[in-house]
Amino acid sequence: MSLPDTMRYVDLPTHGPAEVMRLATGPVPRPRPGEILIRVEAAGVNRPDVAQRQGTYPAPKDASPILGLEVAGEVVELGEGVSGFAIGDKVCALANGGGYAEFCAVPATQALFWPRGYDAVKAAALPETFFTVWANLFQMAGLTEGETVLIHGGSSGIGTTAIQLARAFGATVYTTAGSAEKCAACMDLGAARAINYKLEDFVELVREETAGKGVDVVLDMIGASYFDRNLQVLAKDGCLSIIAFLGGAVADKVNLSPIMVKRLTVTGSTMRPRTAEEKRAIRDELQAEVWPLIEAGDVAPVIHRVLPIEEMVEAHRLMESSSHIGKIVLTLG
Repeated sequence: MSLPDTMRYVDLPTHGPAEVMRLATGPVPRPRPGEILIRVEAAGVNRPDVAQRQGTYPAPKDASPILGLEVAGEVVELGEGVSGFAIGDKVCALANGGGYAEFCAVPATQALFWPRGYDAVKAAALPETFFTVWANLFQMAGLTEGETVLIHGGSSGIGTTAIQLARAFGATVYTTAGSAEKCAACMDLGAARAINYKLEDFVELVREETAGKGVDVVLDMIGASYFDRNLQVLAKDGCLSIIAFLGGAVADKVNLSPIMVKRLTVTGSTMRPRTAEEKRAIRDELQAEVWPLIEAGDVAPVIHRVLPIEEMVEAHRLMESSSHIGKIVLTLG
């Protein structure tokens, strides 16, 4: 089957509010060596997309400038040297860019087959959050069975994924969220306690829940405004893993003594700048450790809303409102 020369995609002519995005027509990308070309059926919407649109998270030099970091669809072309995939395979993939388009070229080492029983929408809701949570919560912070973890932003796409995976691997989960509805959703996913951060002090309540010990790991997307309290809530030899700065990147007047007194580790990362080999290692571990849980129904993406690509402005407004629980997904006809 021959491919078209052009495709629809979301253009970003300038940085700014959601309204600067527009649908445009441009050339279909061709896969480079090691890449597969996917006919995109659905694409996930993520915070880094919003940051790129605003001008604070530029695409790497070798990546597509088109927004979109996760896609699901059908393999339609193989780049030189690709093995393990064939034309017609249904895959989802972590993209380095280019997801808000009818076709997207991605490294084959960042692609996974759809879990059994999944459609494009559910598959597109997997890559960005599962790659991020696995790398930061399990590989870097080393969360293991029997430990305790505090997950901030429990109702977000990252949060709903982290709660389920931590619970599935035998950890006790505490989480924060901003409303009674969001807290209830977190409890339904397996959190032992969901704390409404607008009404309750998470340091006080976690200490109460853990008999004064604190938690072994904190997964944080808030940053500066929570840094001091995150150190307070960690147990001895605990780890703070920072994945975003929704509450700022510069912390003032922080008491660093808990790091020394409790032998704490502070770590953090973003997914996009990681090397291809690092992403491949995460992909392989997800395939071996997590995909069986998804196929068994023990873990699943929480999808808040599905919108056609034509409504990408509304999708970004919804993401920025933080009123959603779980993932926002765009579909392409």
